Amino acid sequence: MDKYYNNIKNLIENNIVEIKKQEFSINNHTLITYFNIGKLLVQAQGGKKRAKYGDNLIKEYSRKLTREFGKGYNYTNLKNMRSLYLIFEKSRTVCDQLTWSHYRYILPIKNESKRNYYINLAIENRLSVRQLINEIKNNSFERLIDNKKDIKLKYINNSNKNLTILDMIKDPILISIGNTKIDRLTEKALKKYILENIEKILLELGIGFCFVGSEQKIKVGNNYRYIDLVFFNYELNCFVLIELKINKLDIKDIGQLEFYVNYYDTEIKKSFHNPTLGIIICKKNDPNISKYINQNILVSSYELIRK
Repeated sequence: MDKYYNNIKNLIENNIVEIKKQEFSINNHTLITYFNIGKLLVQAQGGKKRAKYGDNLIKEYSRKLTREFGKGYNYTNLKNMRSLYLIFEKSRTVCDQLTWSHYRYILPIKNESKRNYYINLAIENRLSVRQLINEIKNNSFERLIDNKKDIKLKYINNSNKNLTILDMIKDPILISIGNTKIDRLTEKALKKYILENIEKILLELGIGFCFVGSEQKIKVGNNYRYIDLVFFNYELNCFVLIELKINKLDIKDIGQLEFYVNYYDTEIKKSFHNPTLGIIICKKNDPNISKYINQNILVSSYELIRK
């Protein structure tokens, strides 16, 4: 009998025993089991280089294991277990904050930065499997505002993690308007839909965003001004101010937000906070204008979706 197959079978049987014990660390034990199954599959195929070619052995194992243990060990899942080992072999750690169901949708992603982005997003925002699927379906990574060719996102558990605002903000930002049959909103209505869907908007903005409030009042001389939306980002350790515009980007929009950002830096932020950031969310960006904006101001467009 094939020694690798027998070892895989033993791992599965031991994991079934642990699950029946209903221990607190069931998820962690299962992930470790699948990691080790992936390792044995690679070894059985003749090593890491050869494991990339020819999956006949995995097909053979999947037929046997499915007969003995059920469809959880089908061909696709065994390939994912092999990927789990190949991807996390160097770090030797698989984050047990995510379940195997999460990993099933993340592992097929070939681009390392894209894969790490969704791992980070799911961990930091405690995404359910359904929420994760929705983020992947909505091309959350592809909509990141930064140049995709230059993005080198690291796995969040990596000690060299250094996220920036460009790793988070998307373009366009998707705003759900339910079944409303309109294609154009007033700024007041746009703000209303954002506030009604604040949890989804936090995901759209990225990792670490906490909602502070809307229509935040500041006093300038004897007058009051109102900032559309204010957030704090605990990853970036700074306030993030958002102004909503229903038209194409205009120069005056930039001046207004720059004033608010400078006000917060002078009057609100503490010495231990990083400089305040501003985001203009408008119907359409104008690259001829936005290319001259200071680095503490970003521009993104929005897209209305009916969900």
